[in-house]
Amino acid sequence: MSITLRQLQILVAICQRGTITGAADRIGLSQAATSQALAELEKQLQRRLFDRNGRRLKQNAAGTELLPGVIEVLDRVREIERGPGAPSLNIRLCASLTVGNYLLPSFIGRFARRYPGARFQMEVGNTEHVVASVRQFESDAGWIEGLARDPHLRSFPWRQDRLVVIAAPNHPLAGRRVKAAALSDASWVLREKGSGTREVFEEAIAGKFSLLHAPLELGGIGAVKRAVMAGMGLGCISRSTIELELKARQLAVVHTPWLDLHRQITLLVHRQKYLDRGLRQFLGFCGVELSPRLN
Repeated sequence: MSITLRQLQILVAICQRGTITGAADRIGLSQAATSQALAELEKQLQRRLFDRNGRRLKQNAAGTELLPGVIEVLDRVREIERGPGAPSLNIRLCASLTVGNYLLPSFIGRFARRYPGARFQMEVGNTEHVVASVRQFESDAGWIEGLARDPHLRSFPWRQDRLVVIAAPNHPLAGRRVKAAALSDASWVLREKGSGTREVFEEAIAGKFSLLHAPLELGGIGAVKRAVMAGMGLGCISRSTIELELKARQLAVVHTPWLDLHRQITLLVHRQKYLDRGLRQFLGFCGVELSPRLN
């Protein structure tokens, strides 16, 4: 048996892209060469690694079991190529909208100034997207609001965040301390289902009041803020995302001290992810010290 590193790179690309075409585009090979490399690898291992459904490939149990070890081999090879004392500073992150747009950039910027060779790739999406990205090893680490109920991932508390109810400055409830009945009867603009913000909001109001009007659902923090500014209803988003709008008096806070709108921001890492020195260095800079192996 003579498995090549190129075959392993192709295996990872197919697992993450789900098609030969997507994997070929990612690694810069033709579709034919990518397909042939996979066939040769499966022949050498004497087992199928994917279930075929037309052009889609879904890793089966054998492929799922093999993937973490393959990624670790590739990470270790890159460390060997760089030489001793030279950590990898090519870091792939995935974060929820609040964290990715408002909290992590300052850490990335300060880290990059200290280590000019650092290179970051960061995707931003809702909680479901972040969990899937870390689970599939597409990202080295992820940040979400709340907890991930995924047995493949380890969660580490990062920091606390506070949500607030917001309104346009001319809204009747703007700046007021209100009771549940006033919020129940109001129109609302909320994040989409699957977002950490929406989950915290729904848990906070459970047993206190129900929304009498179906909320307008929007898929982004900026969209929610603009809709609330336009007078389309109340919103609920992170206090850290509205500093500029509050100073400019484009938004106002509706005071609800009886609602528990605090949430935990959590760092996610795959249980079987090998954490190279560069990644551990950045996570330590963010305040989370981890060993190379989490198991």
